[in-house]
Amino acid sequence: MKSSALLMVVPLLAGCNVHSKNPANGDETVSVHADESGNISFNLPIGQGQLKVPTSMMHNGNFDIDGVKLPPGSSVTGFSLDAHDKGATVNMSFTNPTSPGDVRSYFLEQFKKQGVEAKLAGDSVTGKSKDGSPFTIEVGPSANGSQGKIEVQDKD
Repeated sequence: MKSSALLMVVPLLAGCNVHSKNPANGDETVSVHADESGNISFNLPIGQGQLKVPTSMMHNGNFDIDGVKLPPGSSVTGFSLDAHDKGATVNMSFTNPTSPGDVRSYFLEQFKKQGVEAKLAGDSVTGKSKDGSPFTIEVGPSANGSQGKIEVQDKD
């Protein structure tokens, strides 16, 4: 999960405001935070900075857990990755034009098809990916359908 998120950032580093850091200090912390306006900030062992990408890059973001993608019609509205030597946490927020119940049903059905352990827990879908990483997908109502937040924790 960490390496794929980092691969998304590397091509963007060429045209952004970057400040170098001293990698000899042993700081292996990685963080990337993006909002729906396309503002991205990052802190990597080799540097830190900010950049702005077109909002379409955020809204059309591609995210999946063991092959389960966001429901059709979804738009990514935020993303963050915080990785340390003891693991990583990925958070992503999204909107969808269908009802929260339809979004939760979509995730449950898709996880079942992929053989991924998932269940309904109130307004959330919870489970573990095939590599054992726990995830939670909270889905609630919004003015135009539903809004959700995905959190995946990786202990590696």
